[in-house]
Amino acid sequence: MAIFFGGVPMSNALTQWLQTPEEYEKTLHPTAQAFVRDTKAMCNTAVDVKDYPKSYMFVADMPGVKSCDIRVLVENDNVLTIAGERKFEETIEEAKVVRMERSAGTFLRKFTLPADANVDAITAACCEGVLTVTVPKIPPPEQAKPKSIEVSSSQSGGAKAIYPRL
Repeated sequence: MAIFFGGVPMSNALTQWLQTPEEYEKTLHPTAQAFVRDTKAMCNTAVDVKDYPKSYMFVADMPGVKSCDIRVLVENDNVLTIAGERKFEETIEEAKVVRMERSAGTFLRKFTLPADANVDAITAACCEGVLTVTVPKIPPPEQAKPKSIEVSSSQSGGAKAIYPRL
């Protein structure tokens, strides 16, 4: 079932809007330019999030992106940000581009981490075009164990217990 927007299915309208030429973006107000740029960056970055017993794992495909062009940050103590830039390929002057579908430019994703995330032990690795960010979990606190108090015997010459007479 397609949702229509101005006579065009919503998915097509959104796709066209996200493929807005940069020349048109330059005519927009600076706030609108930033919004369009950030929206494109977020829509072009797919991330799988996995919840393991001892960690959370974020996996994103980054084909052709160098590790030095990827930034993994923690903001406000609980927001994981994956950002960077996929650069355009150098074109040979003799070649005529017939179609360009691979995305290039900035990418950005933000995730609010749960309270049990250990933000001080986050690791990130990029191997064969796949970025893996591992966020260990803080183990739940152990339940307080009851404290055992030794009961001493008063028969060793200690104080005698005095009981009131009834």
